[in-house]
Amino acid sequence: MDTEFRSTPRRLRRTLPATLTACACLLFHISCSTGNDGASGTGYRGWLMPRPQEKVDFTLTDTEGQPYDFRSETEGYVTLLFFGYTYCPDVCPIHMANIGAVLDDFPFEVRSQIKVVFVTTDPERDTPERLRLWLDNFDTSFIGLRGDRDEVNEIQVALGLPASVIEETEGGGYLVGHSARVLAFTKDNLAHVAYPFGTRQADWAHDLPKLVDERWE
Repeated sequence: MDTEFRSTPRRLRRTLPATLTACACLLFHISCSTGNDGASGTGYRGWLMPRPQEKVDFTLTDTEGQPYDFRSETEGYVTLLFFGYTYCPDVCPIHMANIGAVLDDFPFEVRSQIKVVFVTTDPERDTPERLRLWLDNFDTSFIGLRGDRDEVNEIQVALGLPASVIEETEGGGYLVGHSARVLAFTKDNLAHVAYPFGTRQADWAHDLPKLVDERWE
């Protein structure tokens, strides 16, 4: 059964990850280890991808009801792309809270070069209003996108991520199994590094300025 949505005060963004870290992630979630396992020797604390993932060209609808061309709107920015949903009990709020808290501490010249895009995997329940309110708990600049479930699944597969899966729960409700990775696209329109569930605020604080300054060859 769906739980009532309650807004999380901004002051909780820094404490929420520590509170929720003990929660178990869904069996379908991937990359549920700590964020400093995969890029040792590269200077990054995320996972260096064996083959960079090209930025996929897609258009979905933002929380204002306007079309959002992902590739063109994020051109020239470091872009963190994540697929999740607002009823997610653990992975989604932890990722968003960690990122939002770290961005607050960056100087403008770094912060202004980073975009965060959240695509819902639960468009039936994540209305534009609900998605906007939920994202605003973490950072009002976060971009929320919606599309039909099949379209969003196609985008995930094109990005090398598994399609989301509905998992029914007692009482007629459901959870959505989805990837736990945040893809970090740099200014060359490629994702060289991905961030699993367990990535800490210290990891984001270390890596994001490097991603802004990096010139990949």
